[in-house]
Amino acid sequence: MPSQSLSNSELEPVISKEKQIVFVWAITTWLVVMNTTMFNIALPSVLLELSISSSLASWIVSGYSIAFAISTLTFSRLSDFIPISRLILTGLSILAVSSIAGLFTNQFYSLLAARIFQAIGAGAVPGLGMIVAGRFIPLSRRGRAMAIIASGASLGFGLGPVIGGLVTEFLGWKYLFAVTALVLFFIPFYKTLLPKEHIVQGRFDFTGVILTALSVTSALLFFSSFSIYLFFFTVVLLFIWWRHLNKKDEPFIRPQLLSNRQYRKVLIIGFTAYLFNFSNLFLMPIILTNEFGRSPAEVGMIIFPGAIIAVIAGQFIGRQIDKRGTKQIMFYGHAFLAVSLLMYAFFSSVAHYYILGTYLFASSGFAAINSSVSNEVSRILSRDEIGAGLGIVQLCQFIGGAFGVTVSGILLTLQEGMIAAVIYRNIYLVIFTFIVIAILFQYSYYSRAKTNVI
Repeated sequence: MPSQSLSNSELEPVISKEKQIVFVWAITTWLVVMNTTMFNIALPSVLLELSISSSLASWIVSGYSIAFAISTLTFSRLSDFIPISRLILTGLSILAVSSIAGLFTNQFYSLLAARIFQAIGAGAVPGLGMIVAGRFIPLSRRGRAMAIIASGASLGFGLGPVIGGLVTEFLGWKYLFAVTALVLFFIPFYKTLLPKEHIVQGRFDFTGVILTALSVTSALLFFSSFSIYLFFFTVVLLFIWWRHLNKKDEPFIRPQLLSNRQYRKVLIIGFTAYLFNFSNLFLMPIILTNEFGRSPAEVGMIIFPGAIIAVIAGQFIGRQIDKRGTKQIMFYGHAFLAVSLLMYAFFSSVAHYYILGTYLFASSGFAAINSSVSNEVSRILSRDEIGAGLGIVQLCQFIGGAFGVTVSGILLTLQEGMIAAVIYRNIYLVIFTFIVIAILFQYSYYSRAKTNVI
């Protein structure tokens, strides 16, 4: 990466603005991540106001997740050629404009379009934030900078349900777009604080980006409709996509990474963890609203303790991984998810207190697996593969989240008219099956790991 070859001495002029850059990026990350979780609380209100089915509403989350995942990897890869200042300003501008447009939406498809364009813009923030820390901040202070930016993400997951619930209840779900539009105020700071970079000549695989987006979306549409035509269309798209990646010198996704068996197992584990987490965040507001009559603000407050526990647990989990490795942490993570899924399956419709208590286990388990997956990728890939490898992991994770929400929405629609306890039990048991598959892949991964694990 040519723009990374600058020495620390050459970067000295920007070090005086280091704290400001990190602080502004952490606040922006908080807003972007909060935007992801706020709409989960609003889904019951959107369902009622727009008179749409659960399976259709699931695309508000799924569409956002797909666009966000592909956008994050795209912006990260573009930073090899285009100055980060230009990329982040482009991303924030798209996010702000789409947020303002969302304020005036009155139909499902205009709402979905606004959310997708929000995701495209928001994808610039997480990936570029870590690149800025790695490129412009000295190694002696880099870890602290990355931790501050990551704390913005954790705070976003924690406050998203609360702010989403309060705004939805007292102002209406459309005003959630106004919260995200606040990123407009950060644009002048980025223009001032970010260093100047030169454009580097190179070819970016835009065709690979388009084929990746089309393949993922087509696959999810097939799972939504089970159309035989969509099945064949998806198969053809995947064939064209794979041939394209193998022909390009610098493809959007490197096929050689996917040939690594251990890496593929980690991808599957990350996929299933996000499948669980996004499905659960999609289902909990619906259960709490429809079965227990909780208001959006109350839903946010019920989910909030579990989100904060995940933030606190994340600090402990990181230290334990450094001391003991990931094997035990991932084992406990999957154990927590499996137990919580069984508790959801049989007690989620009994009382809202069961949901509150169970989410404490679920969020901690998800944090453990998420941290373990990132750590393992950094261990099994070479230094020059880590950046692309982590990007693909994030892509697969958000695709897993989108897939989980899509499946949950379909199962809700197919079981309409059945007893609520049976509906939610069936959905959570289906998700439980995916976690069992992930546990099998975990066992296979550590039993064949070439590196020493504890």
